Amino acid sequence: MAKLGMIGAGSWGTALSVVLEKNGHTVTMWSAISAEIKMLRNYHEHVEKLPGVKLPDSIQYTTDLAQAVTGMDALVLAVPSMYTRKTAHDLAQYVSDGQLIISVAKGVEEDTLMTLSQIIEQEIPQAVTAVLCGPSHAEEVGRGMPSALVAGAKRRETAEKVQYYFMNESFRVYTSPDVIGIEIGSSLKNVIALAAGMADGLGYGDNTKAALITRGINEIGRLGLAMGARYETLSGLTGIGDLIVTCASKHSRNRKAGMLMGQGLSMQQAMDEVKMVVEGVYSAKAAIGLAEKYKADLPIIEQVNAALFQNKPVKEAVYELMTRDKKAENDELAWEA
Repeated sequence: MAKLGMIGAGSWGTALSVVLEKNGHTVTMWSAISAEIKMLRNYHEHVEKLPGVKLPDSIQYTTDLAQAVTGMDALVLAVPSMYTRKTAHDLAQYVSDGQLIISVAKGVEEDTLMTLSQIIEQEIPQAVTAVLCGPSHAEEVGRGMPSALVAGAKRRETAEKVQYYFMNESFRVYTSPDVIGIEIGSSLKNVIALAAGMADGLGYGDNTKAALITRGINEIGRLGLAMGARYETLSGLTGIGDLIVTCASKHSRNRKAGMLMGQGLSMQQAMDEVKMVVEGVYSAKAAIGLAEKYKADLPIIEQVNAALFQNKPVKEAVYELMTRDKKAENDELAWEA
């Protein structure tokens, strides 16, 4: 069995720690927030972000980054995406050559347009990097409900090591070499989920949700393929699978934030109400930057940005989507002469 450091003790880090401990591994959870570590030690439960999910007594807790890193077989980087670079920078001095870091957050850095694994590789060049993503809410994973994810890495043996650490009878893990496809699909689905939530907040129905999901994966695919992703990945668990669960689930913080905006709240008011990090807000601007760089047309994501950052009324954004110029669903399909 392995020794693993969980860097980040929020809802996702907590749920994954339960999975790893169940598989017989030794887990040390780290947080920069002393009160969070004290709570976990005292209650063996994240009473704020994952109530009802009990952590085993064997899990260790620390605010000492060196203790969470040194001597570990692998590190799981579970901090929110906007803290990835700072945390990776702080980690670098303790990470040994060839130590595996598994990124489990989702996002694209706004200023650099880098994915999270690219940030880790830049900040910690001596590490081996992998990702783990898929349609999986912490509330369900922590309770052992069946879930399926994808472990991505450049080399097969690295992805299979991640698979070995995490996979069990209720947590199925596939492997893939398409790291960029995994990360782009898993990041941009949060932006589409904001749009789905906005539609829910406006009182629209299943037809609208289906249209947003379908055209949303079309946008993600258009950009992902331009960036070198594979179609198979974008139509799989970390593409359409992740998009479906995030757009439809009661657990989705992105959908909830969008719904609150559809009901009339501002972006900041919605984020304050959700009380958790809304990753789609941070990925939305980056998505526009990527669209400009790769010359990809992303009308849904453009309207989400307008609602988020330009105070555009949500109903007006939906109207503009519905009244765009007429076009074919797929320009690649040929008509009979």
